Amino acid sequence: MQREAYFDNAKLLFIFLVVFGHLIQPLKENIELVNVLYQWIYIFHMPVFILISGFFAKGASNKGYLIKLFKRILVPYFIFQILYTIYFLGIGKNDWDTSLYDPQWGLWFLLSLFSWHLLLIVFKKIPPMIGIPLAFLIGIMIGYLPVIGEAFSLSRTFVFFPFFLIGYWLTKERLFAWKNRKNQIVSVAILFVVFLVSYLQPKIPTGWLFGSHSYLDLELPFYGGAARFGLYLLAIFMVFSVLLLVPKQRYSFTNLGQNTMYVYLLHGIIIQYGREAGLLQLDHNLDTIGLAVIAAAIVWFLSSKSVATFTQPIVEGKTTLLAKWFENRENKWKKREQRDAYPTYKEKSS
Repeated sequence: MQREAYFDNAKLLFIFLVVFGHLIQPLKENIELVNVLYQWIYIFHMPVFILISGFFAKGASNKGYLIKLFKRILVPYFIFQILYTIYFLGIGKNDWDTSLYDPQWGLWFLLSLFSWHLLLIVFKKIPPMIGIPLAFLIGIMIGYLPVIGEAFSLSRTFVFFPFFLIGYWLTKERLFAWKNRKNQIVSVAILFVVFLVSYLQPKIPTGWLFGSHSYLDLELPFYGGAARFGLYLLAIFMVFSVLLLVPKQRYSFTNLGQNTMYVYLLHGIIIQYGREAGLLQLDHNLDTIGLAVIAAAIVWFLSSKSVATFTQPIVEGKTTLLAKWFENRENKWKKREQRDAYPTYKEKSS
């Protein structure tokens, strides 16, 4: 079955934004333009990544789905939480949290992803015209509960669940029907205006973009719900603006979009080492281009077939790629042995 190039292109673009955002995160205070770019990316990059994840959750009602989900999501979570703890402590990051229930770096996404599938058991029975607004309402109200925060990624689970639910109900036909020249021009305008306003107006505190803190922690205990509602609206406009601009054509790099989970789970190893070693610096706006190139190189490397082959056991809990690699190696050795044992006619005559 031919994979849809659009979705691989989309996943590749969004994972690039994730890596690029993490690259510039500790440097955003140095240069104002980078700070604006960071805010612009973080308003929509996780919502759109989560929406695409919801789109591929159509098989949530299949038999044995939760068991497969546990193996595919929670097992890698525990493995990488332990590996990250050992690795980051080894490179001198002593403030790394070693608890299994408080996910650090990007591992919160795995806990939330598992929880979103559980929530689908209930919400897929509710008509989308009711279920989606209800999910947004829960995401807004959850901020008023100071006991729900980063632990078990509970806050992020409820805050970002509406986008996962939208993705679940969204169809390819409806999305592609919106992809016309007029809507794409409007999309470019929306993205540009948001960037321009972000540059001219006071910046949004990053805590609001993460979705992991209560309104009390964000120092807006009463009006926090209104602020999150505004961010929801902004994110929705930006999410669909970006989705309408993703190309449907297949390119030479499109297949890299198949391995975005490898990039998501592994890029922290590279970036955190760069942070601790002081390798990432910004002195001028143009340096951002260099970081974008580095981010693209990280995505290309971690989504390559070689990396996927040797890390599949810890990322997916499978060894199919490794077994195929050994099989190919074995076949090459057999062919070489046969060639050495039975030389060609030309070799015999010489």
